[in-house]
This record gives sequence, structure tokens and C-alpha cells, in this order.
Amino acid sequence: MLKKCTRRIKQNSFILNYTRMWPFIRPYWGRALVATLITIPIGSLDAIIALSLKPFMDTVIMDKGGSTPFNLPLYTIPAFIVLFTIIQSALDYTSSYLNAWVGGKITNAVKQKVYGKLVKCEPAFVDKNSSGFIVFRCDSDPTLACSGLLTNLKVFTTRLFSSISLLFVLLYTSWQLAIIAIIVLGTALWPLTMIRKKIKEVASQSVVAGGAVLTALNETFSGLKTIASYNLENAQSNRFSDVLRQIFRLQIKLTQKTAWLSPMMHIIISLGIAGTIWFGSYLIHSKMITPGDFVAFMTALLMLYTPIKNIGKNFASVQNSFLAIERIFEFLEMKMNITEKRGAVECPKIQNAIEYKGVNFGYTPDRLVLKDINLTIRKGEKIAFVGNSGGGKTTIVNLLPRFYELTSGAILIDGVNIDDMKLSSLRDNIAVVFQDNFLFNGTIRENIMLGRPQATKEEVEQALKSACLDEFIETLPEGLDTEIGERGVLLSGGQKQRVAIARAFLKNAPIVILDEATSALDNKSEAIVQQAIDNLMQDRTVFVIAHRLSTIQSADQIVVINSGEIVEAGTHEELLAKHGAYYALHAAQFKGKEEHHE
Repeated sequence: MLKKCTRRIKQNSFILNYTRMWPFIRPYWGRALVATLITIPIGSLDAIIALSLKPFMDTVIMDKGGSTPFNLPLYTIPAFIVLFTIIQSALDYTSSYLNAWVGGKITNAVKQKVYGKLVKCEPAFVDKNSSGFIVFRCDSDPTLACSGLLTNLKVFTTRLFSSISLLFVLLYTSWQLAIIAIIVLGTALWPLTMIRKKIKEVASQSVVAGGAVLTALNETFSGLKTIASYNLENAQSNRFSDVLRQIFRLQIKLTQKTAWLSPMMHIIISLGIAGTIWFGSYLIHSKMITPGDFVAFMTALLMLYTPIKNIGKNFASVQNSFLAIERIFEFLEMKMNITEKRGAVECPKIQNAIEYKGVNFGYTPDRLVLKDINLTIRKGEKIAFVGNSGGGKTTIVNLLPRFYELTSGAILIDGVNIDDMKLSSLRDNIAVVFQDNFLFNGTIRENIMLGRPQATKEEVEQALKSACLDEFIETLPEGLDTEIGERGVLLSGGQKQRVAIARAFLKNAPIVILDEATSALDNKSEAIVQQAIDNLMQDRTVFVIAHRLSTIQSADQIVVINSGEIVEAGTHEELLAKHGAYYALHAAQFKGKEEHHE
């Protein structure tokens, strides 16, 4: 039963895809309908032009001076042909304009919907997919789907009504010849039924390859200094050439799978035309049809067959549009691991403690990164995580704002499981300062006010002062309205960190996460940023991931994490007294500094 349903859905993929797109088309259905209805006279006028040749041939040419229908002057037939062509062209322009307008609106609506899904994706989705693949899904697929959807709808409806009207002409002029024409038409269209299966795999591979091009361009843009400093120009060019060669192979493969359609249809239709001419000659000599009937028939037949011969070239793009629609809805319908429960509650303002109870976590089901983590962080405490690289320090704090879903266990804020809280409410109560903070293209003001767009001028100024950023802002001609470039490229590392800290100040969240916020800075910048961090930590519950142990000696708890497990925990003095893992880290770090100083 399931196989039958699946087969039926595939057979009706045309209807399914348009049904899926209907919510996006609905706001503009009026103009879309007008654009579609206009195609009826556009197609039907082909038949009038073909049919007008019958009286012209029979009355004017064969009778040599006879009258036209309704005794109209001789010039009226060519005049009517010109008039109908002008009307047809005007309607075609109107239809194209309406399709472009509606298509643009629908494309933007789909892109907005896809982007809305993207911004709600969990970090695991970004971890598993390249930037180019995501950009292709969010930009290229909607454009391909929507432009193809309406363009192909216009082509198909025009051809449909043109074909219906031309078939009427064929039947009207000679039903015997019409039978041959219809049989040939069906034979010519039959190969199209196989094309979807042939191109689907290649189209999917082309998406991946197209994403690889965008990824390469993104990486080159972001890593241009690294490429220059390591003389990677040739290596990167070779990598890009490999990607282009892969795309070329896919394009050739797609051509091999589709290019045979048009020649085959051309041969079949040519045989049909030849058979029609041969049989038509017999019918004329037998007085079963007139020469005018034959000329009108052949004109209608050629007008019907000409676009059919070329449809193979366009059919692959039609199917690519449908495949793009399927990829869009595959993305939109993708299930997220991190979701809000029905009846989710507001996150409480922390009054007592945050608790990790038996927390286990793995990025993949078969490999745990954190194992049986149990911690209690009381309100206003500062807890620091140290340990070897890759031990799980960042992962522990990333679980608190639910960037990832626990494998097992629970995290509680004042006894309420974070899984039972509204995501927006939970994250409103947490401010994060990363090691490499992302700044958006725009001004310093826009980046600082991300967390609280409604903040007052006084609150912004206080945040700048607390982040030790006020003196730097005063040196800028544009002040807070200074453009900082993409990813804050026009700022130094220390300045970017202080912008991020000012952003956290303005958010005024009761919980703060500091993920190695000073590890990438020089000593002078670190001192300024550390002062800003000390200001930020006042009267807040703070999670600190630190590489430099000198910055966390005053922490209420220091937790040593190695291989995903808590090795030991306590204050700085308590851990040094144990002569354990923390003592070894401390000795190695400070001994190295002493030797360097010597």
C-alpha cells in the first residue's frame, strides 16, 4: 500500500509541487490568475492564423480572383494575421510582466520562509553542512524553484491552449490527417516520461557541487590573509579548479542524459510530417480535401510540432525547478532536535542555583563527549572550567542555552528543567562572550544594541564605559555610527571583544558565559578586556572557560575537565593543595612563563 501511494505521489509530482507552493502563491493569486488566463488567447490565436490560410488558399489562390468570406477585400486576410499577431504579442508582454512581478514576490516570500527556518536551526545543522551548501539551499533553490515555476506555467498553459486550438484546426480541416498527427505527437512526447528519473541524481550532485563553489569563495574571502601569508594561492586555485572540473563533469553528464531528447523528437516529428505530406497528397488527388484544407492543416501542424521539437531542451529545467521545490520543502520540513514543549514556561530569574544532574552528551549517538556531569552553581558564583583542549569545556556551557540537546540527564535553573522553558526566555537570561565574537556588517551602535534595541542613550553610554570602550569611541570621527565592515574587519581583536562585552552589558542578563574571551589577545589588549570582563561579572552568575589560569584564580569553583569527565573541582587554593590535575596545569603554565622570563 505504501509503495502504491509513493508511486502515485511521484506520478503526480507536478500537482504536488504546485500544491506545496500554493501558500506562497495565494497572496498574489489574482495577478497570477490573470497572467495564466491571458495565455488562453495567446495560444488560441495560433489557430486563427492557421485557419485563415484555408479561405485565402481556396478562394484567392485556387479560384484566381474569387471573393473572400463575407466578401471582404483581399488584403483583409493578411491584415487580420498582422492584427492578431500584434494582439498576441501585446498579451504575451502583459503575461510576461505579470509573471515577473508575481515570480519576484513569490521568490522573496520563499526566501524569507527558508531564511526563517535557517535562523532557527540548531548549531548542529551548521556543524554538519558547509556555508556554500546552506547558501545554495537558501538562495539559489528558491530562485530556481519560483522563476521556473511561473515561467514553465506560462509556457505550458500557452502551449496547452495553442495545442488544443491547433488540434481543433487539424480535426476541422482533415480528421484523417489529424489521426496521424496525434499518434506522432504522442510518440514524440513519450520519452519525456523517463527524464525525471535520469536527472534527479545528477541534479542532487550538482547542488552539492554548486555549494562547494560558494564555500570556496566564502573561505577565500574570509581567509585571504592566511592564503597570502602561507603562499597558498596556487594550492587554493588548484582546489577551486577541481571543484569546477566536477561541475563540468556533472554538466556533461546531464547533457548526455537529456540532449538526446530533442534530436529523437525531431526525427519522430519529421517522420510524422513526411507521412502527413504523403497521405495529404493522396487525399487532395482523391478530392477528399481541398488544397486550402491541406495548407491550413500543414500550417497548424508545423505550429504545433515546432515547440514540441524543442521541448526536450526545456524539460530538464522544468524538472530542475520541481527538484528545487522538493529540496526547499525537505529543508522546511526538516525536524529539529531542539524544540519547545507544548506549555513551555518562562525561565525564572535565578534566585538559588543552576544544576547539572547526570548530564551526558555526544555529537553523535555512538560517542559521548561529556559523561555524568554533576555540578551546582549558586546564584552570583563564578565557576571556571579548565583542562586539556578538546576535553569538553565549551560543550558544557553550550548546553546551558540549549545550543545542543542533552543525550541524557538534566540542567535545572531553580529546579526547573531548561527543556521545559521557552527558548527565547531561556536565552534572554544568558549573555555569551565568545573567543571569536561575530560582529555583523554595520555600525558599532547596531552591533552593541542587538540584544536590546530599545535601550536608552544613557544605558548605551554606561555599557560603553563598563566595557572600557568609551575612550576608543571618542577617537572615531563617526563615533558609535562608525561602520566596522563585514565580521568587524576594521576593528582590532581587543576592540571586537570589547564591543561584544558592551553588547553583553546592554543585554543585562543574570547569567554570563565567557568562552576564552581573552585567549587570542596580546598582553596590553588582554589587560583592558579583562577589566571590562571583571566589570561584566559583578552581581552575575558567571561561567568562564579559561586557558590562562591567572584570569580565574578568584573563581568560586574551578572545575578540571578532561576527556569529558570532571577530574577534580574546588577553589584555586584547594586544587593546588591536592597536587592533582589542576596543580600540573598550573605548574606547566607558570613554569613556562618563568623560563621564558629568564
